[in-house]
Amino acid sequence: MHSLQNGMQDWSDKTILVAEDVPANYMLIEAILSRTGVQLIWARDGQEAVDKCLENEQIDLILMDIQMPVMNGLEATRAIKKVRNHIPVLAQTAFTYNYEEETIRAAGISKVLNKPISPELLMFTIQEFLRH
Repeated sequence: MHSLQNGMQDWSDKTILVAEDVPANYMLIEAILSRTGVQLIWARDGQEAVDKCLENEQIDLILMDIQMPVMNGLEATRAIKKVRNHIPVLAQTAFTYNYEEETIRAAGISKVLNKPISPELLMFTIQEFLRH
């Protein structure tokens, strides 16, 4: 992992699973990360996130929306962590007050990012977890 000449991170060797049911939110994340070269995989609900994570062993990090159809982000994270415990999961939510921090941590979430997420915070947090 190294910086490109414009100061943007080069994550061309990394894969991030984005679990997000709202297309506009996914497209925003895609736009923010587009200049890093990162490979993105889009899951539109929690069950799809679990399935894609189990199918692809190259996933380095997961951006997990908490409020999703079929299976919410906490349930999806618990299912993923049973099989791939090493993958950092960054939760994105506009509803943190609905969940106690203990519940979020117990599910295996590494960090919670409140929506709307600033591009700078998103980049900084991803960089922090991809370094490990």
